[in-house]
Amino acid sequence: MEFTNVGLKVENRVGYVVITHPPANALNGDTFDGLNACLDYILEQDEIKVVVITGAGKFFVAGADIKEFHQAFGDGEKGRQLAEVGQRVFDRMEQFRKPIIAAINGACLGGGFELALGCHMRIAAEEAMMGLPELKLGLIPGFAGTQRLARILPKSKTIELLLTSEFMTGREAERLGLVNYAVPLEEVLPKAKQLAEAIATEKGMCAIAAALQAVNQGLNRSFEEGQALEAELFGKMFLTEDAKEGITAFVEKRKPQFTDR
Repeated sequence: MEFTNVGLKVENRVGYVVITHPPANALNGDTFDGLNACLDYILEQDEIKVVVITGAGKFFVAGADIKEFHQAFGDGEKGRQLAEVGQRVFDRMEQFRKPIIAAINGACLGGGFELALGCHMRIAAEEAMMGLPELKLGLIPGFAGTQRLARILPKSKTIELLLTSEFMTGREAERLGLVNYAVPLEEVLPKAKQLAEAIATEKGMCAIAAALQAVNQGLNRSFEEGQALEAELFGKMFLTEDAKEGITAFVEKRKPQFTDR
């Protein structure tokens, strides 16, 4: 399958998505369309259980396409629509039933940082520059960066990063809890592959999807409502063949052979 500005390779039940829009992999309408179409395809492929997103070349995604922003100057409605396009795609990623891991191999700025925040997990090169520089352009983040960042970091730190437009390295992002791991550049994709394959080959899809649903939907509810959702999903697991296999394998002291049913 071919997608606009997006490549896909499947290996060992992991789908490797590569943003390919030189020179800096900037996000534009075509790239969002390509990414959305790629997600459609991945969702239909039972073979793919985990997704890794990275950027071609030395960049992850260095931001949004400023040319499109320039075309919206003087038209607030068009600006709002530009923001909503990115928000819809990144919302979809966050709610995706298959885990998405960002492999941040280089500059991850503006819209690229917002893309990474929409992923379930993040692995970054130690020296990769990350941040939200939109205020330097007289703008604010438009792809839910103000919202997702404030749900990960304390409010005061979020505001500092927004108003100063300061960049951080992958190492600093790890210290703040924004990325799961910061590793040398040459280890970014191997680390993402290791993590993705551990999930894809050792866990059943029913439980993977339920765990993501419990966390993502539970965070938007009260604690009590989140508990109720967890209990409901826990009960549904007992209707799956995977749960029967997992429990039987535990009792028989062997490795389970999940079938994702």
